[in-house]
Amino acid sequence: MPNPHLPLIRHALSAAGAIAVLLLATSASSFAQGSAKPDGANAASADAPDIATSTLDAELFYQLMLGELNVFSGEAGAGFSLILDAARKTTDSKLFERAISVALQGRSGESALQAARAWRQALPASREANRYVLQILIGLNRLGEAQEPLKRDIATIDPKDRANAILAAPRFFARAADKKLAATTVEQALADYLANPTLGAQAWTAVGRMRGDAGDTAGLLEAARQAQAIDPAYEGAAILALNLVRPKTPIAEQIVRKYLEGKPLTDVRMAYARALLDGQRYADAMAQLKLVIDERPDHDSAWLILGSLELQDKKPLLAEKSFLRHIELAAQPGRSASPEMSRGLAQAHLSLAQIAEQKGDLTAAEKWLAKIENANEMVSAQSRRAAILARQGKLEEGRKLLRSLPEKTPSDARMKIMAEVQLLRDNKQYKAAYDFLAEKTKSGPPDYELLYDQAMLADKIGQSAEMERLLRQIIAGKPDYQHAYNALGYSLAERNLRLPEAKTLILKALEFAPDDPFITDSLGWVEFRSGNTTEALRILQTAFTARPDAEIAAHLGEVLWVSGQRDQALAVWREGYALNAENETLQETLKRLRVKL
Repeated sequence: MPNPHLPLIRHALSAAGAIAVLLLATSASSFAQGSAKPDGANAASADAPDIATSTLDAELFYQLMLGELNVFSGEAGAGFSLILDAARKTTDSKLFERAISVALQGRSGESALQAARAWRQALPASREANRYVLQILIGLNRLGEAQEPLKRDIATIDPKDRANAILAAPRFFARAADKKLAATTVEQALADYLANPTLGAQAWTAVGRMRGDAGDTAGLLEAARQAQAIDPAYEGAAILALNLVRPKTPIAEQIVRKYLEGKPLTDVRMAYARALLDGQRYADAMAQLKLVIDERPDHDSAWLILGSLELQDKKPLLAEKSFLRHIELAAQPGRSASPEMSRGLAQAHLSLAQIAEQKGDLTAAEKWLAKIENANEMVSAQSRRAAILARQGKLEEGRKLLRSLPEKTPSDARMKIMAEVQLLRDNKQYKAAYDFLAEKTKSGPPDYELLYDQAMLADKIGQSAEMERLLRQIIAGKPDYQHAYNALGYSLAERNLRLPEAKTLILKALEFAPDDPFITDSLGWVEFRSGNTTEALRILQTAFTARPDAEIAAHLGEVLWVSGQRDQALAVWREGYALNAENETLQETLKRLRVKL
């Protein structure tokens, strides 16, 4: 007989509700079913069907059905209570999970936590129940309480899988709002493992990741050092340190290099080479790439990057061999045709076309460009072809070639515009480039990058007022576009106009990009124009150390020159000239000061 305290059903059961109820009913009865027979059972009954006993009586069925109907009709709270009560009666995992789902659907995190804890209490050995408790606590931002379920999750896992569970701990906290508290919680949960000779390196690696997410660079490096002290052969410490390989954090590179002294994973050495590239330490990066190739001669990416460095180092014959080796490896059977592989081949073909172009073999260059199939690289290929035509005195044909590219998306159209502007700029057709951009930007929603390019071209053709108007339009429409602040501030400083305003603009740009060496260069230049030579020298030396560049070299050299440090100025200019002899700022500076290198 139904429980008299339950209300009568007064509306028809929907199809969806009926299906849900039947599924839950099946689940609720499943735990009581089994086929095992007691020892010594009559052999004659061996072929008889098993009879499963279910606790799903009429009252429980009615309760579940009513719970689902309440959920279906928008009464999630009432439905949750009925389903959770049924879950407690049956200790069935699916019903507990359904109760949590209903609570979350009703945006009641506390009810979801109640159901998860009831589940864990009913089935203490259930790792799934404990995981729900952990994840809901994190979702509720009750991170301090998450320590115990995290600790339990790791302790109850099979010992052979425990190292991976420790390393996976940071993933639970990826969306935690309070990163520092999350880091503390994980560290406390892993306290028993930090000194463990078998699991300590993994535990410190997990702690280091959490500290890194919290912005604690020093703490991350200390964690990496601790991990490496426990197990020097474990790659986790080096991987932690890799993202911090830069002049300001020498300990990071020490950790990486110590790991590489052993028998490192090739991928870690490759990642170190990429970090060196990011720091513009090309010679060091090349040395690591050669070691990668020694360890794995079939590492196609290493050959590709090595070729790019050799081409940059003006060693086209070596670069050609490296690119051809990359293409050869990519063509081997069994290589997956991934987007990354496609991009790599396109880059190799483009570079080989560039080498052929440098040799004056334009026919070979065209053949290499014709091999590019990657649609995303087609604009680059056609841009190179257009550049070849421009060198042959056929600039308009080059422009027509770019315009013939298909436009499947607005992004394709935008790329075509940028490619044509670059072609005109490379051929010093600044007025034509400006007019072309002005036509493209006069209608439709503002494209701030294109407007910025237009502003820079306005400066090139001597329209400084128009440049300032465009930059202020960008600042008004996109207040976080640091390049506009920097360009306007630098332009004012370059023209010795409104220097206090120029400095304010550049400092605003640095708020958005405090480590940008080019904006730092602008600040040094405005200090120089303002007569603060000592401060200008300090700032420009910082910028040039962070990013050796011909334009920064031009400014630093000039400050050194007027300060009487002429030998140092010549050394800096020579370094800048070696980096880019065609830099217009450097050329203009040397010409104005009548300096010959």
